[in-house]
Amino acid sequence: MSVEKVRAYLSGFGLADRIREFTVSSATVELAALAVGVEGARIGKTLSFKVNEEPILIVVAGDAKVDNAKYKHFFGVKAKMLTPEEALVRIGHAVGGVCPFALPADVKVYLDVSLRRFETVFPAAGSDASAVELSCRELERCCGANFVAWVDVCKAWQTEGGQ
Repeated sequence: MSVEKVRAYLSGFGLADRIREFTVSSATVELAALAVGVEGARIGKTLSFKVNEEPILIVVAGDAKVDNAKYKHFFGVKAKMLTPEEALVRIGHAVGGVCPFALPADVKVYLDVSLRRFETVFPAAGSDASAVELSCRELERCCGANFVAWVDVCKAWQTEGGQ
């Protein structure tokens, strides 16, 4: 099970005990916010894309939306999400539980600046009924060798969630 793979991975950082598993789904921002008991903006949603057929993940705040112009400017291509099947095969986690942990070596991870306004955020932990509370510094560290950079590729969060 993917959550067990993430638990083993995060134990290497001394953070496995922070994983929370739920009896209800946390597969969407709204459901995760209810399960965790926080505002939706604090959910770290992990979006999976293809850049020249290579898989990438971008973790963004729950109230942020990818800005196509910013995305294309940064990555040089139009945003194209992985299908659920591609996500499972290429990322190793099913949609609803996609997270930036315990990944294949070829998956690049980017963190969006929309996350930085929170002391802690809650990305999924490998299943559609889990989350892990991490500071942005811990999140970056736990992305390990897959982490590439902080990016600014989202919109809407500055006005809807405040900055």
